[in-house]
Amino acid sequence: MAEAHEYRLLASEPVYEGRVISLHRDTVAMPGGGDSVREVVRHPGAVAVVALDDEDRVLLLRQYRHPVGAYLWELPAGLRDAHGEPPVETARRELAEEAQLSARRWSLLTTHHSSPGFCDETVLIYLAEGLADAELPEGFTAEHEELDMQLDRVPLAEAVQRVFTGEIRNASAVVGLLAAAQYRASGPRLRPLDAE
Repeated sequence: MAEAHEYRLLASEPVYEGRVISLHRDTVAMPGGGDSVREVVRHPGAVAVVALDDEDRVLLLRQYRHPVGAYLWELPAGLRDAHGEPPVETARRELAEEAQLSARRWSLLTTHHSSPGFCDETVLIYLAEGLADAELPEGFTAEHEELDMQLDRVPLAEAVQRVFTGEIRNASAVVGLLAAAQYRASGPRLRPLDAE
């Protein structure tokens, strides 16, 4: 078994600063001596919501995603780009903005790193139950790809099957749907709602 090594950041050079992401060239101390350069995408993080209604149907959104050139079935989700907003509040806001829904019960299902080989994005996935209609948040206006979104409520078991048939490929949707199904099947102990 290899000895533990402290990977120290020796230098970080900004390469690109965008509206959502930035790219840095980091130099990191490596095991056995020496260093290596890693290109790292910095991301504010995101939330996603498995919204289950009283009939055990999950809300899915079909949205165009330019980087993959395709429509994807996804969960309601959004960036953690409102400074100081707790992630569960971001999840509540996104559910209202994208589906005009609220929920009486919220649970934190999972936290995952979407692409840790090159990006620091962390995604928190929440389970929302006891759904009710909600007003659009004040000041919110749908734009761009949001104008073309399609919403559908699908039985949770069917949504899970769509993961295995390849119809659902969005990482947060895959993780969230499988976690929700496992939670419904065996009731594992979840972390506190305010955990990261």
